[in-house]
Amino acid sequence: MSDDSGLWLLSLGPAGAAGLYWALYRFYRNTDKSHAFEHETAVEAKPVTGSDHKINEIKGTQQTRINGDNVRAYRKRVRRLRRREGG
Repeated sequence: MSDDSGLWLLSLGPAGAAGLYWALYRFYRNTDKSHAFEHETAVEAKPVTGSDHKINEIKGTQQTRINGDNVRAYRKRVRRLRRREGG
């Protein structure tokens, strides 16, 4: 048996690793199948409509809570599931 006959077996490892890396890269990146939104989609800009009305202003950090919050009223926030009878 010659010394060169086992050399191809040793080169199979790195070649297989490179092939697996390339296959996984192509599978997960699939850049040839992806949609290039910036180049393939036409977006028409329209003028902004609506208005801005100031309704409230809070300056500083004097209020630590929001009026009407229900953080501590957990029974109002969370509804219990009713048990089925006979099941």
